[in-house]
Amino acid sequence: MSAEDVAAQFEARFRRWWPDVVSGLREVYDEPAAATLAVRLEALARAAHARRPQELRALDYERLLLPDRLANESMVGYAAYTERFAGTLAGIHGRLDYLAELGVTYLHLMPLLRPREGDNDGGYAVADYGSIRPDLGTMDDLCEVTAALRGRGISLVLDLVLNHVAREHDWAQRARAGEARYRAYFHTYPDRELPDAYEATLPEVFPDFAPGNFTWDPELAAWVWTTFNTFQWDLNWANPDVLVEFAQIILDLANAGVEVLRLDAIAFLWKRMGTDCQGQPEVHSLTQILRGVTRIVAPATAFKAEAIVAPEKLMAYLGQGRWAGKVSELAYHNSLMVQIWSALATKDARLAARALGRLPALPSATAWITYLRCHDDIGWAISDEDCAAIGWNGATHRRFLSDWYSGNFPASRARGLVFQHNPATDDRRISGTAASLIGLENDEVWNDIPAAELDIRALRLAHAIIFGWGGIPVIWSGDELATPNDPHWAAEPGHADDNRWAGRPRLDADRLTRRHDRSTTEGCAFTDLVHLAEVRRGLPHLHAGTPVVVDEVHDPGVLPVRRTHELGTMLQLYNVTPDWRFHSGARLATLGLDPALDALTGQEVRPGPDGRVWLPPYAAWWLVSPEALRP
Repeated sequence: MSAEDVAAQFEARFRRWWPDVVSGLREVYDEPAAATLAVRLEALARAAHARRPQELRALDYERLLLPDRLANESMVGYAAYTERFAGTLAGIHGRLDYLAELGVTYLHLMPLLRPREGDNDGGYAVADYGSIRPDLGTMDDLCEVTAALRGRGISLVLDLVLNHVAREHDWAQRARAGEARYRAYFHTYPDRELPDAYEATLPEVFPDFAPGNFTWDPELAAWVWTTFNTFQWDLNWANPDVLVEFAQIILDLANAGVEVLRLDAIAFLWKRMGTDCQGQPEVHSLTQILRGVTRIVAPATAFKAEAIVAPEKLMAYLGQGRWAGKVSELAYHNSLMVQIWSALATKDARLAARALGRLPALPSATAWITYLRCHDDIGWAISDEDCAAIGWNGATHRRFLSDWYSGNFPASRARGLVFQHNPATDDRRISGTAASLIGLENDEVWNDIPAAELDIRALRLAHAIIFGWGGIPVIWSGDELATPNDPHWAAEPGHADDNRWAGRPRLDADRLTRRHDRSTTEGCAFTDLVHLAEVRRGLPHLHAGTPVVVDEVHDPGVLPVRRTHELGTMLQLYNVTPDWRFHSGARLATLGLDPALDALTGQEVRPGPDGRVWLPPYAAWWLVSPEALRP
């Protein structure tokens, strides 16, 4: 590609997306500040594009020709801590064949940028955005990994912590040293008057070990806003300099080959008295500015919103109203995760059908990140209204889920750990691997396949739901091998007070060698996931742009999910119970699925003499017309 062609492409993108940058600036800052910022950001963008490697410029061109790549049914994700998955960044090269076996096209490596020493919230207390954790490698290693992944068709995803930096970050150190420019990067207060006024409407994220939202810093001689931990200082995004700093950080990471940026704690960026300081309008305008600049320089790089908020608030992070098509392309489907675990514990799909059925349709050109669990705990984000609609009490149900998944309910074999118990509300979040939450950690069934059969089927069902919902299903490292909780999680330095590390086990080399052996739990889990990914790739119905709705519930134990595609309807049926349950044969006929073919098994499904189709325990069916699978 000639220099003239490169320049012409940049100018075309500038004309297309610069208006988004300018309008976003005017929504956040006053006119003089917006005008000055526009000049600064344009200069920054032009300089970053001049430095962009030719290979990545070619990738930009390819991605613009495939605008729906992240929504494609071929996408499968994997998430891991680098040191627990491969040891170092260099070790990732030795795991490429393994990822290819799973069909992975999207790899999320948990925080890589250099954090503070000691307790660092799992890497989310960043001390330097321009360097890699020394034990993991260097920025050169990162560039080599992104190039190797691109060669395998895998996009690298990295976390970008936007709301706060570590107390040890250079900006915070210079603020404590008395530099007024950097003190203005943070929210600081000489006394408790304003902090107390804010606290009246602010929730606590970590009430156990970081109560409150402000910390007194003796070197600063002020109270500093610390939403998450005392060592994580919230940034003042009302200061234009903070915006410019992060625009530069984003473009540097994009030029290193990072293809998706997970916008950590995006909801918290803007502070407004009298609110919970989450999801304020300025958050979306700031994202629009950063997205516009990134699209101009590096359109191959996408944004993913990490916003664990109520479902009715989530769509704003994917672009609604004046932000439509201007913010993030991806967002986490937290509700789907919660409802899967709820349905498995209750053996009842009605609450899931109610809650998931009420979600609005995705904005165009966006996709969900679906997941069974992640590096974090599971909070029971279940509304009282949804529970009441099916005759349940919300508070009672949330308590039941915490009891069930911590193994404190009769008949539960789950072995999750209670995280952040709030005695005032009895809110108890849960940590643990998928296998331990399903019940496979139980000594009586571990590696006894006949005894573990129902739990293995339940794990397969849960993964089938996230693979069948559309968007990008993401496997958390170790779950593909049915790995139980790490029994030694508290022994590592800095981990003893955070039991989420129990659910972040290292990839077990012995289990890895048995991944193809279906006489073992790891072999069953791994081969089930490989099969799900393979079938998914052949079903255009699972493109994220295909409309998805919860269909008519005929048996409370069966969750029906319908996708309408030009090739015909797909009806997914999920039996969340250990018993045989049914669905209406007449409903299948109405949808044009008589006969139906289960894409996961290749078996034909027809109603019996009673007019019903009967699903075995924990069955997951992806029903399509036989013609839909013909070459």
